[in-house]
Amino acid sequence: MAIPPKPSRKREKAPSDTDRLEQLSLKDVCEVLAISPSTFYDWRAKNVAPDCFKLPNGQLRFSKAEFLRWLDELEG
Repeated sequence: MAIPPKPSRKREKAPSDTDRLEQLSLKDVCEVLAISPSTFYDWRAKNVAPDCFKLPNGQLRFSKAEFLRWLDELEG
């Protein structure tokens, strides 16, 4: 018996300005993905991690809208 494909949960509307400005920390992203920070850094080295940017203090931040888009692409 074939397993039916999962329904797509793609966002139907463009993210608002508030969504674009909302940021997630590395801890937030790792919790959502259920991975360790070291796994994230491995993914980042392989260019498969979600896009992020570095703050002047060296911490990584993620645009919530971009992170959600990245998740949608994984779900395919």
